[in-house]
Parts: sequence; structure tokens; C-alpha cells
Amino acid sequence: MERVQDRPAGETSDDLPALIAGVAAGRRDALAALYGRTAPKLFGIVLRIVRDRGAAEDVLQDVYLRVWQSAAGYAPEAGRPMAWLASIARHRAIDVVRRRREVAMPSGGDEEDWLQRVADPRDREAEALSREALLYCLARLDPQQRDCVVRAYCEGLSREELAARYDRPVNTVKTWLHRGLAMLRGCLDEAA
Repeated sequence: MERVQDRPAGETSDDLPALIAGVAAGRRDALAALYGRTAPKLFGIVLRIVRDRGAAEDVLQDVYLRVWQSAAGYAPEAGRPMAWLASIARHRAIDVVRRRREVAMPSGGDEEDWLQRVADPRDREAEALSREALLYCLARLDPQQRDCVVRAYCEGLSREELAARYDRPVNTVKTWLHRGLAMLRGCLDEAA
């Protein structure tokens, strides 16, 4: 078996697709190297969502189990490897939040501080996007639409839960989310 050298965790790497391919082939050394390079970033994503260190560690373990099981399904032409890994981490964390209902978005005057914590400046996944650009683009959304997008993305609320919260039909909430994300994406593309 080929031995893969570990690099510092924060280092970006062009060989992540090769490591994922190694994981898909059942190489434990590839999984260990992938973990070494990506775990700190993924742990940060998970921790921001679940807000409990112990739970975040459990979720991270589950993330790498999922990576081990589904690495063969990764297609490099479909997107960057870190985005794929971050997506797995985010979805696993949101699943935990949905089950436990431990995370609640602060209300009232804490909203801006909470949005700033979501826009973590150390988030290298969004390389070209700065914290200020995200906050600027979020501020351009209608407040109800912004709240809906943030609650769906960060708290993991379903369309049905959002519809009940805002006393609106599910299709209205679906439209708010679709348009809000499209506007946010467009604004962020302009800011990049």
C-alpha cells in the first residue's frame, strides 16, 4: 500500500480528489491523510451548527464514516472536494440539530451578532467571499426572506416548519427560499 504524507491541516491541496479516490479504493492511509487535512475545517463547520463540542466531535466521526462509505460517489468534475466534504458535514450537523432541537436562533437585537458568527472569516471554503460581502448581501434581502434563508440553512428548519412559523403556505416559503438564495448567490458573485 502506498503511504500518503500528511500535510498541515489548514493547507489547501490539489490532491484531495486523489485522496478521496484512495478512500473509495478502501485505503485507510488515504482516509487518515484526508482526515488530517480536512478535519479542522469540517469540525468548525459542524461546531458552528450544533454548538456543542462533544456533539460536534460525534458528528465529525460520523462524517468520516459517511465519506468512507460514499467516496466512490464523489465526482471531481461535479465540484471541489472540500465543498463535497463540507456538504456532508453540514447535512450531518443539521440532521443532529433537527433531532435534538438544541439550536435556536436568537431573537431581537442579537440577530446581527449571530449573522456575523455565521459569516466566519476563517471559512476558507468560500475562498473569495469575505465576511463583509456575506453580511452586505444578507442585508440586501427582505428581512423576512433573510430570516427564512438563515433559519433553513443554519438551523435546518424544513419548509413545513418555516411555513408554520410564518403562517404562510409551504409554496410561499419555497419561493422565498428559492428567490432569496438566488439573490444571495447573485450578490455574492458580484462581490467576488
